[in-house]
Amino acid sequence: MNECRQHDKCYAALDLGTNNCRLLIAHPRIQASTGRSLTVLDSYSRVVRLGEGIIINGQLSKSAIDRTKESLRHCAEKLEKYNITRSRFVATEACRRANNTADFIEEVRHDIGLELEVISTEEEARLALMGCCSLLERGVHHALAFDIGGGSTEVMWAETPNPNHNLDDPLLPVTPAIRGWLSLPYGVMSLSETIPNTAYAELFFDEIVERLMHHLIPMSKHHNIQHWLQQDHTQLLSTSGTVTTLAAIYLGLHRYDRARVDGVKLAVKDLQKTIRHIIQMRPSERFMHPCIGPDRCEFILAGCAIFEAIVRTFPFHFITIADRGVREGVIMGLVAQEARATLN
Repeated sequence: MNECRQHDKCYAALDLGTNNCRLLIAHPRIQASTGRSLTVLDSYSRVVRLGEGIIINGQLSKSAIDRTKESLRHCAEKLEKYNITRSRFVATEACRRANNTADFIEEVRHDIGLELEVISTEEEARLALMGCCSLLERGVHHALAFDIGGGSTEVMWAETPNPNHNLDDPLLPVTPAIRGWLSLPYGVMSLSETIPNTAYAELFFDEIVERLMHHLIPMSKHHNIQHWLQQDHTQLLSTSGTVTTLAAIYLGLHRYDRARVDGVKLAVKDLQKTIRHIIQMRPSERFMHPCIGPDRCEFILAGCAIFEAIVRTFPFHFITIADRGVREGVIMGLVAQEARATLN
């Protein structure tokens, strides 16, 4: 067993989404700039397409379950190598939608020994925000964060806390207060069925973007977000694979490099230009592109449409891109639970 060092505590988080299965094993550390961070000990990410066909059939298919269980077995093997202090394994939109989720969860528990927890869209949004909140800039009063998933998209309008929050225990995460939250019932898998993956995609793209904006505009009006944007104390954050891909393409990376993407701040207009470039690609070019590839080529246009709808509705000039999200949020939450238990 790969024990953590005696002064370290190992935490594990698993995020089973509509498209991906992701595991993170890490321990917290104090960082001078943010007060808290994570040192990654091990990780795993695999496209499983658990939600494939769920919109039509309302069920997790046998083939999707088999693929997912294979990945979950790999996760279980990794977990056995570490002395885990605390863990939490969450499942999101596909499991929220399917009518055979209870059977699937019992099957995973019995066959693999992992206890999956189906979380609400609100909890998913909270965890995604917590996972990337260390990227919040000083002086920012409000932040709009979004997570484009496989089956849904979570959009959060948050008020940032006092910068002196938690100075007594810097390992406690500084979590913004969510003032507004929207779960858009479209993700890259569920929306991709409506976008033809052809050279004529541009004909349908703007129409789909406008349809998505109708879901987002009421949130903008209700929280008067346009007013706050004019105050210049707001920040746009993304925890989405779609946006990390856009950033990698814009940066001209020959292959995806997390170190170059995570935390980078880019002009929204540059990513919009990148989207137009992707739309003009042939499907084979998207398939062969090193930052898109076979795993994302079917879904990249849908992700771009969701991103475009968000930045048209909420016209920020810049965006901070995080290659982190629910898994990191889960672990920071576990760290906070243990810290509070110790204080009590």
